[in-house]
Amino acid sequence: MSNLPAYLYDIQKEIEGYGKEFGLDFWETSFEILDYKRMQEVAAFGGFPVRYPHWRFGMDFEGLTKSHVYGLSQIYEMVINNNPAIAYLLEGNSLVDQKMVIAHVLGHVDFFKNNYFFSKTNRKMIDTMANHATRVRRHVERLGLDKVEGFIDACLCLENLIDPMSPFIVRKQPEKPSDKEPDPIKEVPRLRSKDYMQSFINPPEYVAEQRRRLERERDKPKKFPNEPERDVLLFLLMHAPLEAWERDILEIVRAEAYYFAPQRQTKILNEGWASYWHSKIMTEKALKASEIIDYADHNAGVLSSAPGQFNPYKVGISLLRHIEERWDKGRFGKEWSECDDYETRRTWDKRLGLGRQKIFEVRRLYNDVTFLDEFFTEDFCRENQFFSFSLNERSGNYEIDSREFQKVRQKILFQLTNFGEPFIFVEDANHENRGELLLHHRHEGQDLHDEHARATLNALERIWRRPVNLRTTLDGKAKLLRFDGREHSEKAG
Repeated sequence: MSNLPAYLYDIQKEIEGYGKEFGLDFWETSFEILDYKRMQEVAAFGGFPVRYPHWRFGMDFEGLTKSHVYGLSQIYEMVINNNPAIAYLLEGNSLVDQKMVIAHVLGHVDFFKNNYFFSKTNRKMIDTMANHATRVRRHVERLGLDKVEGFIDACLCLENLIDPMSPFIVRKQPEKPSDKEPDPIKEVPRLRSKDYMQSFINPPEYVAEQRRRLERERDKPKKFPNEPERDVLLFLLMHAPLEAWERDILEIVRAEAYYFAPQRQTKILNEGWASYWHSKIMTEKALKASEIIDYADHNAGVLSSAPGQFNPYKVGISLLRHIEERWDKGRFGKEWSECDDYETRRTWDKRLGLGRQKIFEVRRLYNDVTFLDEFFTEDFCRENQFFSFSLNERSGNYEIDSREFQKVRQKILFQLTNFGEPFIFVEDANHENRGELLLHHRHEGQDLHDEHARATLNALERIWRRPVNLRTTLDGKAKLLRFDGREHSEKAG
């Protein structure tokens, strides 16, 4: 049940009715009205009313408050992926804004409920977050804030070292304990010789030494893990020498990282979907004639893009409209792809009317990477005047370096893949047989940021309790970065 004044509750029900007419399928949604200060607090908590105690939430609150006071930004709404969904409206918004926000929120809730990448998330996260806060506060009461907060700092440094696709893919089968005896040594290799020369070419002491060598090879500890593991937090949970309270906090940080991962994976598509539906509902159903100018002004602010900026709302809604138009007019398939006549392509319209069906399919199955990889076409790139830019080291200014479709597309996809963050894997938990942790950075053309790499090694050493190593590539050369708890070192890797 929404905690709204009667007139806003009636508007909510009216807009929900319009959404259902259009085919949206959303959970029950509860709205609350917050003043701007409480809205900043909830935003600093990631949209949740309660979080565990940590200084970063206060820092985020301070930044949001200053941004609001100086007129740099304003939070109109927030919505939580929960069943029932929880959403917030800002006190003091105009009625047109509240209508637009309610319609926008319903688009988000429909996306949360139906998109595949949200299908594995915790749908009772409001309760779970409150439980996390209680558990951390108990540790604080017993151990003190500084000790607990310091360990949370280390965990948060590593919160992106998860495997976002692991909820959908079985990376490896669980290991089963085995009582089998070690495999017997196979036939000891011998040098070829005729029978009467056997004792000379393969003397007994040689054969015995070869057998001992094979037994040593068989009994030598296998590399652990057998294959590189991407979920670094899980590996630390399973194998790091943590105290019970530390393991509990690391579990909390990892669980929350996995909860927020789909929101990072679908930012463009999610915001585009919500913007598409608030636009559709408002312009075709919910607006009165007297509200059109105000709506157009506020909506333009949401979808505006300054030169050089990438607005996920604008890109998402524009690409969804482009898809809808293509499938309505039949601009897909082999015949369309092979047509190279400009005038024929410009006037192409088979009147299939499949656009609405197609965008609902996109909403259900895609994330940002697959969304742009498949539907960011050369026509769309040209029509929306996309370009890539880079730093000109001679002038010190950022300048356009290409309008070529493939280069623009690849640059966007590169920034979206793994959230634009490096791929890090656990490679060996007993590096050089010294109990040291070895991680591997899969180099994708971008060197690690030195300060970030050092901070990550510091956090890993805090949790692993032993020196940690990171194999990477810097300036085209293989390097091994190491931190032993006292100093950082670097050598050829």
